[in-house]
Amino acid sequence: MSKPALTSISVQRTGPGPLSPDATQYMVRMRDGVRLATDVYLPATPEPGPTILTRLPYDKCGEYTFMPQIAAYFTARGYRMVVQDVRGKFRSEGETLLFVNEAYDGYDTLDWVINQPWSDGTVGMWGDSYYGYTQWAAASTGHRALKAMVPRVTGTRLGELPAPVPGQRTHDVEMSVHRFYPLSMFHDRDILDWQIDWTRRPLAAQVEEFFTAVGSRSASYDLWFPYPVGLRRFPAGSPFDAPAVPVLMTIGWWDNCAPWQWSDHRELQRRPAWAHNEYLLLEAIDHENTSHFAPGRPATVDETADRYLGPAVEFFDVFLRGHDADIPRVRWQLANSGDAALRAAGVWPLPSSYEMSWRPTLSAASTGILVPAAPGAPATGSGVVTWIHDAADPVPSPVADAFAFLREFPDERGLAGRADVLVFTAEPVTGPLDLAGPIRLDAVVGSDGPEMDVFVRLADVAPDGTARLIARGQQTILVPGDAFAVTIDLGHTGYRLPAGHALRLTVASSDAPEFVPAPGTGEHRWLAVKTIPNRQRLHLADTILTCTVLPD
Repeated sequence: MSKPALTSISVQRTGPGPLSPDATQYMVRMRDGVRLATDVYLPATPEPGPTILTRLPYDKCGEYTFMPQIAAYFTARGYRMVVQDVRGKFRSEGETLLFVNEAYDGYDTLDWVINQPWSDGTVGMWGDSYYGYTQWAAASTGHRALKAMVPRVTGTRLGELPAPVPGQRTHDVEMSVHRFYPLSMFHDRDILDWQIDWTRRPLAAQVEEFFTAVGSRSASYDLWFPYPVGLRRFPAGSPFDAPAVPVLMTIGWWDNCAPWQWSDHRELQRRPAWAHNEYLLLEAIDHENTSHFAPGRPATVDETADRYLGPAVEFFDVFLRGHDADIPRVRWQLANSGDAALRAAGVWPLPSSYEMSWRPTLSAASTGILVPAAPGAPATGSGVVTWIHDAADPVPSPVADAFAFLREFPDERGLAGRADVLVFTAEPVTGPLDLAGPIRLDAVVGSDGPEMDVFVRLADVAPDGTARLIARGQQTILVPGDAFAVTIDLGHTGYRLPAGHALRLTVASSDAPEFVPAPGTGEHRWLAVKTIPNRQRLHLADTILTCTVLPD
């Protein structure tokens, strides 16, 4: 392989922010002697009481996570709050390494907390994303002090690289952030902001240029590239095998990490003790907490505090303080309804819900349409539609930042005009149609390439042609051949399709750069130098879209 010419890579380094005057920092010793930087915020009352613990890699003092404001919210309600930089990040000592130290570091931090004079021995954990994952890591150790947790927009498999399962021919599509995260957030103690040119191959060569520019390598990246070492996220055992802890799971309808959390939900429901202790908060938000009811801009913590933190306080009041309050098992929002209120239910999906199905087909004019079909009805008609996947000209991702999807919430009608996107649109509904629950596409697909990515999007098409995303899902198929049956999970939603609007299904083979496009050669996506177009196919008669809906 010829070595590409070295290009200039610009790197912006962000170190720790100033210590909060409202906190006292301690260097808390772990069992191996490494000390972790830990801020303690105390309420006005001096007597011992329950504590909220957050362990995060994004700087306990930084502007991005606004921990001082969050601590002020909790302490004003009588809680002590402890916020810690995880090992190897910002002011904490130790090696910068994803995932593997969080279980026992969490255990040791819990031990430290309950031995402080301001602690009553009761601890809850709270946080988003990676600091939701650190809650599950601590829970896996079975520490007696952990009495409740609130993991938001996260998952026990957060950031896990897709890998073939023996005997299976499908797996998740690789997100660009999978390998980029260890090169930015977990390269060293600071955050390193830089850009990869996703059109310049091989991608791995740019990583080596980055290492040269910063003068160091990323241990996490090297353990994952080109093929991942089996890192033990939970050395004490699976968190689902640990003693059950009351858990409030916050999942966003537009969160790009939601598939991992829905996977956790399914695991919890298989275990009676955990199922008994699980509560769901299903919100119309993206990963960055932007609300569908206020799209277009990032909201400050002061503006969203009651929505963002209020349910956690309510949950902790019950499970840390023993308040006598009835917390619904499920609270959920119906996006696009004009009413942002949380609706209560005993289970999810709702008992009154049922399945509606549509089949993609071609009209007499060869236009893609969705026609109603009875769930489970046998296939009718025939036909195969094809498109060309070309990694050199992939279907573009509709937003610049997939984690903040609702800040842009784009009109996606332009994607429907591409030759490499299949489009099927239903007739407009005559009355509101409320989607509330899981969505899936059962399909038979094929390719002349060695592997095939299938990207499925369900959109709301307004009378003026505007198309907004409702739900999506994607899978990689290994050796698809001419006809391969696959089920694409589009996740769950709570969404009202207004009268006069229509559902639109699109099928494609790329969504770049959010996902690393398949080169068409079967090579490693970060090592491939050339790309080869592949012809993809969808067997219409064997494909059906199924949504969970509510009665009129």
